[in-house]
Amino acid sequence: MVTGIATTLFEFQEEAVIKLLDLCSDSRSKQTIIMKAPTGSGKTIILIDYVDEYLNKIDSNTAFIWLCPGKGNLEEQSREKMRKFAPHLNTQNLFEALENGFPPESITFINWELVTKRGNTAIRDSERKNLYDHIADAHRKQITFIVVIDEEHSNNTAKARAIIDAFAAKKIVRVSATAQQNKRYEYFEIDEVDVINAGLITKALYVNEGVTDGVEIDEDYNYLIDLADAKRRSIDAHYKSIGKKIRPLVLIQFPNGQPETIAAVERKLESMNYTYDNGMVSKWMSEDKRDIPDDLTENDGQPVFLLMKQAISTGWDCPRAKILVKLREGKNENFEIQTIGRIRRMPEARHYEDDVLDFCYVYTFDEKYKEGMLASMDKAYETRRLFLKPICKTFSLEKQLRDLDFNGLGEREVLNKIYDALVKKYKLSSDKKQNEMLLSDAGYLFGNQIRNRVLHGQFVRTSAVAESNNYYTAFKRVDTHKYGIQLLHSVDAIKTTIGMTTGKVKTILERLFRKDNNNYKKILSLDTAEFYAFIINNEQKLKMEFREVTADMEQQRSFVFNPKKSIFHIPEQDFFKYDSTVKNETEYVKNAYMEYTSGFVSSVVRSTSEMLFEQYCEKRSDIEWLYKNGDKGQQYFSIVYIDGVQNQWLFYADYIVMKKDGTVWIIETKGGESKGINKNRDIQIQNKFNAFKIYAAEKRLNWGFVRDKDNQLYINNTEFAIDMADEHWVPIAQVF
Repeated sequence: MVTGIATTLFEFQEEAVIKLLDLCSDSRSKQTIIMKAPTGSGKTIILIDYVDEYLNKIDSNTAFIWLCPGKGNLEEQSREKMRKFAPHLNTQNLFEALENGFPPESITFINWELVTKRGNTAIRDSERKNLYDHIADAHRKQITFIVVIDEEHSNNTAKARAIIDAFAAKKIVRVSATAQQNKRYEYFEIDEVDVINAGLITKALYVNEGVTDGVEIDEDYNYLIDLADAKRRSIDAHYKSIGKKIRPLVLIQFPNGQPETIAAVERKLESMNYTYDNGMVSKWMSEDKRDIPDDLTENDGQPVFLLMKQAISTGWDCPRAKILVKLREGKNENFEIQTIGRIRRMPEARHYEDDVLDFCYVYTFDEKYKEGMLASMDKAYETRRLFLKPICKTFSLEKQLRDLDFNGLGEREVLNKIYDALVKKYKLSSDKKQNEMLLSDAGYLFGNQIRNRVLHGQFVRTSAVAESNNYYTAFKRVDTHKYGIQLLHSVDAIKTTIGMTTGKVKTILERLFRKDNNNYKKILSLDTAEFYAFIINNEQKLKMEFREVTADMEQQRSFVFNPKKSIFHIPEQDFFKYDSTVKNETEYVKNAYMEYTSGFVSSVVRSTSEMLFEQYCEKRSDIEWLYKNGDKGQQYFSIVYIDGVQNQWLFYADYIVMKKDGTVWIIETKGGESKGINKNRDIQIQNKFNAFKIYAAEKRLNWGFVRDKDNQLYINNTEFAIDMADEHWVPIAQVF
């Protein structure tokens, strides 16, 4: 057999291969190995060399399964790279595996979506069975499987887990740019600085170069595209000065939705003489791949602007891409680390000792930077399915559901409540100017400009972008024609706290703060531009004001409201968070589910009060079983409570307990007190308590709210009090 791959590895890549080989050949190492590999580190080359070395030097009686996310045909790209750099290896895709099985020294590249996506007909049920037959046949022949999971953060579902489990792999190698260390797995990472020093990625990332503090702009895209094009021209000139035929590419990334923003950007580019017709602009979105030329990813490709969405953030290489313009939708777009990785690659895998060429550039007014969505396997727990004990299968209980025919308070009544709450809280009056001063003193922002925090600075490590607090402020003078959508985004965010329609919430806000001829319950008298800016700039504070109003105790509404009713049965199977790092794991025999252990009751997966309550019940001889309820979903036990503006919400009590004498207890656990500080974070605790009390009285059930203090549990099922020093909070053993 020919061995060795047709390229020379960098030192850090060789070290990564050696680390993988050592962990895969050590019987004492854990089954799953996590390799955190920065975008641009050549992880595919590392994995190809690892596979080749493993088959050649460790165990040739092995079949590799290489799993890739469905986006971007990454499995085809990876297979082509293996054919290029290791043509002697036996590669196949899923459909070839359905014909050939999994022979020794084979590497099968599989797209996740072919085997996991609901409704995908690419692989029929009969073929799925055939797939499992081939896996079983390989096991009978004593062939060992190793599963390689590329971009593992993209797929971590129950179906994906079932596919992985079916291979019963000797080792599972997971690779991602966003992996997190976890004690349950072997873990190592490639240092981004090593990748920089090798010349594979840029020396640093510059965010919002050229943006000045306090700048006033008209439109995000106009301002940012102008900056990006000026930088593109500068980079282009520097390449030409050193004789390089490299045409820098600007990526313009759009959030989902907002086709009008795409059209506006296209008009902006056209005004700068960049069009689809002259080949300078291309579009690559899930529903539209317009004028994508074959040379797009070549260093001298024709397009200089590529309009894109998040969909191509994975598995796409274009080293000439040097600039990213990230547009936003509202204020809460996620900025993914993989997207930055698209512009960090060096086009010739080396630095030019010219900062203009050795840096990459991001222009954005996004206010929220993240490293992206992390799969559950990156968290400190995993999820396990458990099955109900037979003794619990006959239990039933009446649960409550929302009455969709019941309406909460009308606009006028809600307006009155919010007005009264604000007047009381800030000591407001009929003097609008005085009110503005008082609200300004409380942190509210005024004026006719929208304020944006703009991240600014140089970053060597990509992860540092997510950690930075280096912000400038940019101002946009309100144009009501342009910012109507942003206003509605803010109103939508506020409405989530109060359960009313966007239109009604907007009307209430206008009544309270916008100038008109109606002075009823008027706190401010802002003109239209000032009103837009006030709502957008103060969105978070207004959300909190509305939330506090809904938390006011709902008074005696039971006579006008009768919730819908249904019968609850404990689910015969359910998923629970599990902490596999728990030492001296013991079974909790009182739990309603089989194989429930202390691994499901650790501080990683349970609150302190939940953990203490389950431990307490486990020691009690008078308890038959204990059921941990879910926190949302139709299959779980629910009670309806009404908030301060008479909106209905579902409340899922934490535990149902059956005692050996047949009495049923329903328990809700809440954060208690620590060093005199209230740990409860549920602003609706009092409304839930009162609704729970009424329900339990009607059904003649035992109930209680349980909280912890000094590692001891206390219960209250009489009169609500938030202060645990109150006489209504008593040691749990006195009541339960």
